[in-house]
Amino acid sequence: MERTHSRWRKMLGLALGVSLLSISAASAAELTVWCWDPNFNIPAMKDAGERYTKTHPETTFNINNISQDEINQKLQTQLLAGVTDGLPDIVLVQDDNIQRFLQSFPGAFVPLSDSIDMSKFAQYKVAAATLDGKSYSLPFDSGVAGLFYRSDYLEQAGYKPEDLQDITWNKLIEIGKDVLAKTGHQLIDVDFNDDGIIIMMMQSAGQWYLKNGTEPNILENPALKQALTTFQELNKAGLVKPISNWTDYTGAFTSGEIAMVPQGVWITGTIKSVPEQKGKWRVAPMPALDGVDGATHFTNNGGSSWYVLASSKNAAEASDFLKTVWAEDVDFYQGILINQGAVGSLLAAREGAAFKASDEFFNGEPVWQNFSDWLAKVPAVDFGTFTPEARLAVRAQMPGIASGGNIDDALKAIDAQLRQQMQ
Repeated sequence: MERTHSRWRKMLGLALGVSLLSISAASAAELTVWCWDPNFNIPAMKDAGERYTKTHPETTFNINNISQDEINQKLQTQLLAGVTDGLPDIVLVQDDNIQRFLQSFPGAFVPLSDSIDMSKFAQYKVAAATLDGKSYSLPFDSGVAGLFYRSDYLEQAGYKPEDLQDITWNKLIEIGKDVLAKTGHQLIDVDFNDDGIIIMMMQSAGQWYLKNGTEPNILENPALKQALTTFQELNKAGLVKPISNWTDYTGAFTSGEIAMVPQGVWITGTIKSVPEQKGKWRVAPMPALDGVDGATHFTNNGGSSWYVLASSKNAAEASDFLKTVWAEDVDFYQGILINQGAVGSLLAAREGAAFKASDEFFNGEPVWQNFSDWLAKVPAVDFGTFTPEARLAVRAQMPGIASGGNIDDALKAIDAQLRQQMQ
């Protein structure tokens, strides 16, 4: 703990001079919120605030659009300096980054499990923000993943939807070879500077880059080794289109160039942004890793949750707001699903009409119901405090692995880089 804190002090010392967002102190009836994305998180929080205000007219909301990186920097800088003036009442934090704050700054966040029943939410989301038996988040959007695919390409290659149910990655590679040979379409596109496909494969077997949140889990991690091996085999078979930025990534499937998109549910809106492709897409469960104990078809990529700062003068009110709307209002989740495509983590929301509706874009499949069912089965992992460093170490090795490099050597290099960063 002291090592982590000291390391942050060195890293962030220069950041102390960075000007912080100027926000007037919240009044007794005003809740200040920090979050990002004017098309997703902000309108969802605005809707939640309006719902709460109907029964609590004395409460107003000051919702600030601040990037994820800015939020991380501002929290780190001020908590490290012990300065709480100007911090919000409620803040949004990415799931894989929260343990860094919880462990480095004990007492900085309100343990919401003291007032909210956490069994109502997907447990892998709850686990991400649990420390010493206390849960600190109001779990929000899920990154539960599925295998989006062009059913017309699969049909041209002689495959039916049932052929993609309960398969492994090795089976998918076989299918991909057929699709490439018979249609000319590669299977997936991957940015070699992003390890998203690796973490989805690894988490599907209940493993992560760290064990117990504190020690590297690289050299003796069969799920990671198999994930890297699978990625290499996909590339070796010519099934991967390399891309280098987000525009190229989305363009490869919106243009119809590639056949599949293994990704979190949040990509749905982008896939549906091309109306001409209506009825040409379906979604299957993710393939399972071959030969790995605990391998499942359920995994996650991305997602964030809400937190109440202990320094807030309105902490009790902020907690009540999260409990009243985000932990109990099932109808609220139907609205943000329809309007923002947000699959929330509240399990009861799955019984709502919006979640059960079929989607003609996906051949009439109940895609939201499928994703919400998979959500409850995603294995929980411990992100610890050094997930960002681990991800950078893996990304550094991905180009070499893609070109046929030795997997064991790559794992040794990843382990060495991570351990050096953890000192």
